[in-house]
Amino acid sequence: VQLQAFGGGLVQAGDSLRLSCVDSGDSFNIYSMSWFRQAPGKEREFVAAISWRGSSTDYVDSVKGRFTISRDNAKNTVYLQMNSLKPEDTAVYYCAADKYYRSFYSTDDVEYWGKGTQVTVSS
Repeated sequence: VQLQAFGGGLVQAGDSLRLSCVDSGDSFNIYSMSWFRQAPGKEREFVAAISWRGSSTDYVDSVKGRFTISRDNAKNTVYLQMNSLKPEDTAVYYCAADKYYRSFYSTDDVEYWGKGTQVTVSS
């Protein structure tokens, strides 16, 4: 598993962004995928997760109704559609992979991390 996140940028409050995370390995479709974020001076926090088949998803309360996680196993890619962005969403966003699906992940639960992508939301 080799993960790389893309799609970050500088946007205004209320805008949308879609993050992508591509796995260049050959076993993407057996891993549950998740997104985390880390704001300056804060710990890395769980944002969203999706099971290997895409049948289960879960979100941290602060993004429910605004963010959507999805995956395309044919493209080895997981997405995070972020709508109605707020300044407090500003962070480096990381994708992660693990063989076990959880409705909530701590950083210790993750087997593989990708490099992050910066999302900055201006007010």
